[in-house]
Amino acid sequence: MELFVIRRPSGWGTPDELEAAAARSARVGDEEMSSDIRWIRSYVVQEPDGSLGTFCIYQASSEEKIREHAERAGLPATDIYPVAETVLIRPDPVGAAA
Repeated sequence: MELFVIRRPSGWGTPDELEAAAARSARVGDEEMSSDIRWIRSYVVQEPDGSLGTFCIYQASSEEKIREHAERAGLPATDIYPVAETVLIRPDPVGAAA
């Protein structure tokens, strides 16, 4: 599997909408597509219009499987980038929240 970053801008208006989308994403990935996709983590960002967007880190067998997962889960997948390399200076801080 390869590592990808998925940009989902302005996908949600509220934290509750984001939480529901995360539950759908996890269910589809874990129950329907477990051999093709693994959700690693997401960074939630405040968009300029006040909505919530995300940068999601996934392992997947292909970009096509990421798009299929997004469609099944009802998620935007605006931009998908294959990760060329990881440079880790420090691990993510515990409790990194808005």
